[in-house]
Amino acid sequence: MAYFFYTVTFFLLVVATALYATRNAWRPYAPPIPYITAPGTIPEPVYHVTHYVSNWLNSFRYVRLPTSSTFAEDAEAGLHSSNFNLAENIEAGDSRRGLDEDAKQEVYRIMKLRRVNFDEARRMFMEERFGREGIAADGRPLDRKAVMFS
Repeated sequence: MAYFFYTVTFFLLVVATALYATRNAWRPYAPPIPYITAPGTIPEPVYHVTHYVSNWLNSFRYVRLPTSSTFAEDAEAGLHSSNFNLAENIEAGDSRRGLDEDAKQEVYRIMKLRRVNFDEARRMFMEERFGREGIAADGRPLDRKAVMFS
């Protein structure tokens, strides 16, 4: 079986080499390949196929997560924004450990993989967490037996 595989592979390499070497002779007679040699606009999914493939491959790539233990190091790692300001904690000399490690790693992973800013990654993380815990995106429980007083 292995000899068959090697024979087919060798045959395909020889044919590909011969076609490449004689491409100027047969290219004028070859039919046009849609979206490559034919005129016209390229559809969006085909145009951005490299972007989709690179995002898919990046999802498997190792991403070093920040290891920090203070609010100052969290701010240096980019885990802050105007809506989630850590400057008050830093200026006050807050001695607590900083942000939750598990949540921080998940938000950082979302930021890198989806290429979004900190606020958007934090929103995505919270909506996903709400969904896992049976809470709607607006903060109300999804349990039909829940009683709420206003």
